[in-house]
Amino acid sequence: MGIGDRINSTNTVRPAHSDRVLRTLKRAVQAWKPTAVAALVQDGGDPFRVLVACLISLRTTDAVTGPAAARLFALADTPEAMARLAPATIAGAIYPAGFYRTKARTLRAVCRTLVTEFGGRVPGSIEDLVRLKGVGRKTANLVVTLGHRRPGICVDVHVHRIANRLGWVRTRTPEQTEQALRACLPRRHWIPLNDLLVAFGQNLCRPLSPHCSRCPVGSLCPRVGVDRHR
Repeated sequence: MGIGDRINSTNTVRPAHSDRVLRTLKRAVQAWKPTAVAALVQDGGDPFRVLVACLISLRTTDAVTGPAAARLFALADTPEAMARLAPATIAGAIYPAGFYRTKARTLRAVCRTLVTEFGGRVPGSIEDLVRLKGVGRKTANLVVTLGHRRPGICVDVHVHRIANRLGWVRTRTPEQTEQALRACLPRRHWIPLNDLLVAFGQNLCRPLSPHCSRCPVGSLCPRVGVDRHR
């Protein structure tokens, strides 16, 4: 079966192709360090912890995000407790995360909103989550899928890039990729998709010069848009 048989010319994923790609990546990911958010899910997947870790992770590496979140949760592990912390205390706990002072104010504001408007609980709908300060669709989708275990597709730069490289979609933005994947990717793959492709993107399928020679799904990938690879 050739590449042309595995994918269509429009935003349509062939189930057999997505099954093979994601099944292979599930085996490969076991040898890679888990993402910071995935590590939280392994510890129970509490929606509040996923939300806080996601907010810390923006423009911050996983190597910084995980320890920063752990230090903050050691001080306060509920919205009520975190809302009582001074912004300077939160900032000190999450340093050296990028924009740590701004994130500290955001985290406090989010926790206050959770307490006053949602009874101290993290909502389970994208519509409610994006009402929170600093929460966009990517973060909202992660909280819904990894925190609440409800169907959704979280698309960040890795998922957007790799879905296009695989020929599953032809889109220009992560927002377009999310909607395209919702329409054509089998629902059974929605929740694990982000973690698999983020780990894949961090380890092998890099933005520039991806490691195609070591790629476990190299024979399944048409390398759309890849000009140079290793």
